[in-house]
Amino acid sequence: MSKKPTSKQKIFKSEDTDILLSKIPSDRRSEWRLKLPLVVEVEGKLPKGKKFSEQTTIENISSSGAYFSLDAAITVGSKLNLIIEIPPELTDGKKIKLRLGGSAVRLKKSTSGQKKQDVALNFDEKYSFIDNEQSN
Repeated sequence: MSKKPTSKQKIFKSEDTDILLSKIPSDRRSEWRLKLPLVVEVEGKLPKGKKFSEQTTIENISSSGAYFSLDAAITVGSKLNLIIEIPPELTDGKKIKLRLGGSAVRLKKSTSGQKKQDVALNFDEKYSFIDNEQSN
């Protein structure tokens, strides 16, 4: 005898089996996440106020944040800027960079061994474009 699903559970009916879809693991993220190994510059301040700038590669990025590794000993809540060089084929050949601000929301020991810690960054609404050709 199968249990009746709750209002939050959906039933997938097959010939012989009822499968509760709520039992199937799913990704908790509400938006797309793009695995795109972009080289970025990360700027911020260490807990004692010293500024740092470090180059790294993004593991993935979405409309609300990014995931990458750092050697800098930041803490949860640290305000960071990611500076991403936009590929020239998307900018009519101009050298333009995008600066995205955000806060570190999760840290863990790096699993890659290349950097000290993995960082989950949640973007805030502040961003700006840097036109390298005008600043040179």
